[in-house]
Amino acid sequence: MIINTGGRTDTVQYFTDWLLNRFAEGYALSRNPLFPDKVTRWELNPEVVDCVVFCSKNYRPILPRIREITDRFRTYCFYTITAYGRDVEPGVPPIEESMETLAELASVVGRGRVAWRYDPVLLTKTYTIERHKDTFARMAERLAPHIDRCVFSFVEMYRKVEANMPELVPLNDAYRNELAESLGATAARFGFPIQTCGTDGDFSRFGIHSSGCMTLDILGRANGVTFRKLKHKGIRAGCRCIETHDIGAYDTCLNGCKYCYANQNPRKAFENFRYHDPKSPLLLGNLKPGDTVTPGNQKSFLAAHPSARKKADDAQPDLF
Repeated sequence: MIINTGGRTDTVQYFTDWLLNRFAEGYALSRNPLFPDKVTRWELNPEVVDCVVFCSKNYRPILPRIREITDRFRTYCFYTITAYGRDVEPGVPPIEESMETLAELASVVGRGRVAWRYDPVLLTKTYTIERHKDTFARMAERLAPHIDRCVFSFVEMYRKVEANMPELVPLNDAYRNELAESLGATAARFGFPIQTCGTDGDFSRFGIHSSGCMTLDILGRANGVTFRKLKHKGIRAGCRCIETHDIGAYDTCLNGCKYCYANQNPRKAFENFRYHDPKSPLLLGNLKPGDTVTPGNQKSFLAAHPSARKKADDAQPDLF
């Protein structure tokens, strides 16, 4: 099974101590977002976790200690760096600082385990098509030596995104094609794969792959292992990713991105942060009377699980 540390919140940036504590103690608890009294226990053990996926907009807080996890587990890191400033992403470092951190991350974990997310692509009077073209090209030149691939998507017009960003310019097909053509050509010029995820539409004519960004093929090649051929159900329309299990919590990310889908609003995240205890097995608060804790379903996706291989090796006779 795959553990996801950053689908619900930017755990790497804001909950580094908690994350490191969880891996040191060997387990984490996660509340069901729909049924808060139901809690799942996930064992954080290399024997039952096939890969740990990180998703963050700032790896600087965890960088000095990330090897405490990456030296023990197969890992893959998604690093989101966009064209936007603090008017759209208030808690995210400046572009130049983020690119420097990504380069340092790749030097620690290897470029084959780092993907750059230019995500989501949105348009306003400030962030125009030409600005995206210029910014992406500048970033691509800097990041190309340090990444496995680039992933992008076009912004989804959820109701709360429309409410938080009334300045959004609708992305029609002509705008999408112009942007996709430019991004694809830039990626080809600097020699890295580029793909969409969570976005409907075929942009293969621009050299853009549509496969999921978190597939067993990608994770396996990055970590030198082979996974079984399993169906990738995805989590929403246009998504072709493998199933993962997230140990974070919604309404906790302090980045304050105006396009965020994981927070009801930035104020709610700051209110919830008061309940965070780095020593708790839960990201927010602690277990309560009436909570039901059940073990997570942690079946391996590996073609040959390490313990199975060890048993097979132990069973072989000594020929010499």
